Amino acid sequence: MELNREHFRAIIFHNFRRGLSRQECFNELNSLYSDKAPSYSTVKNWYNEFNRGRCSIQDESRAGRPKSVVVPEKINAVRELIKQDRHVTYREIEASLDISMTSINKILHEHLSVKKICSRWIPHNLTNAQKKARVDWCKEMLEKYIQGTSKAVYNIYTADESWIYAYEPETKQQSTVWVFQDEAKPTKVVRGRSTSKQMIACFFGINGHVATVALEQRRTVNSEWYTTICLPEVIGEIRKKQKNRRIILHHDNASSHTSTQTKAFLTERKIELMGHPPNQFTCCQEIVPKSDNATRELDEKF
Repeated sequence: MELNREHFRAIIFHNFRRGLSRQECFNELNSLYSDKAPSYSTVKNWYNEFNRGRCSIQDESRAGRPKSVVVPEKINAVRELIKQDRHVTYREIEASLDISMTSINKILHEHLSVKKICSRWIPHNLTNAQKKARVDWCKEMLEKYIQGTSKAVYNIYTADESWIYAYEPETKQQSTVWVFQDEAKPTKVVRGRSTSKQMIACFFGINGHVATVALEQRRTVNSEWYTTICLPEVIGEIRKKQKNRRIILHHDNASSHTSTQTKAFLTERKIELMGHPPNQFTCCQEIVPKSDNATRELDEKF
């Protein structure tokens, strides 16, 4: 038989009526029930209660919050808060419904079965031909550069353009949302609004950052800027380190990269193109750059 608190209180009351001291009562309980016995402070508190004339061993009713607030009304209220704001926090729920953190945790995970997760990448709906082209391109690159062990990989430079927005990006914790058990994982495709933005082009090689070129006055990339300003600056940076170095350029299939003017410029400068397969992903929830030399250089420049 498993003894509960009221059973032990009855034993303490019996020992109290027998005239045993607090210490004697505690020693007796400890010898009979070892680690299951109540603590000395519990024995002492109940002796004090019995000395004041108390005869009941049951818990007295208390004013204030009920014993449990995990009731259908509170569960439904939490569900509505989540539906209204998927970013709602424990503290906001506590302030709104006046329930404890423990009760909130129980409602969220045991009754509503929700969890907070970040959004994921969203793939483009590629055709079968585009998917095959991606696989063929990957196989070709692995064979051409001998699984990445070829020395030619040191001549590859990757380029891409991106908008830099004048606002603080959300942290991973800030971007998490509550998701019910039967709901699909969330995605995020729309950027937040910004009062200012700057287009930049970044170039990287196997050894890290090579160059960053910014466009002025919020312009977008075109063939003229790419071939008269951007690429000459980048090629100059590469030639500073090794004058006659072979350059293999990898950039995406944007119109400014595949135009006749750009192709003619690359041919004239004897720059090889690596090619680029159909793009698989349209965006992601959040990209948090590591604190490396490239990131620090970007921070210093802008």
